[in-house]
Amino acid sequence: MRPPAFEAKIRTPEGLQSWIGQLRRPLVFTNGVFDLLHRGHVTYLARARDLGAGLLVALNSDASARRLGKGADRPINPLEDRLALVAALDAVDAVTWFDEDTPEALIVAARPEVLVKGGDWPVERIAGGASVLARGGRVLSIPFEHERSTTRVVERIRAAKSPS
Repeated sequence: MRPPAFEAKIRTPEGLQSWIGQLRRPLVFTNGVFDLLHRGHVTYLARARDLGAGLLVALNSDASARRLGKGADRPINPLEDRLALVAALDAVDAVTWFDEDTPEALIVAARPEVLVKGGDWPVERIAGGASVLARGGRVLSIPFEHERSTTRVVERIRAAKSPS
C-alpha cells in the first residue's frame, strides 16, 4: 500500500536546500512540539497560513521537546506521529523537524518572509526573528483564539486516572 498523500509533505531537514524552493512564497515559518493536536493548534496554523502563500512547520524532535521541561514523559506522541498529524492539515505545505533547542538554523536556511509563534511568545524572544527582520521580513506573535494547552489536557487525564 502507498502512504497517504499528505505524508509527501514530511521533509527531512537535511534535504532543506533541495525542497525549500518548491514552497510557495511568501513563506510563513512556525515551529513547536504539537504533541496532542487540539483546536488551538489547528486554528493557530490556519491563521499562520493566512499570512502567506505557503506554510512550513518545524517540529521539535523528541529529545528537543524533552529539553523544554514539560515533563520526562513528554512528548506523548513520537515525532513520526506528530509529523504525520501536522502534515495532514490543509493549512500546512511542508513539515520538518529540528533536534536543537531552537529552529534558528532552519529559519536562516529557509529564509521565510514571515516568522510566527503563538500569542505567549513576545516577538523579541522568537528564535530566528533577527535574521527574518534583517531581510525585510515580518515577525509576529499570533493571539490565541482558543485557550487550549496540551499540558492542561495531560493534567486533566492524570487527574481523572488518579484515585480520589
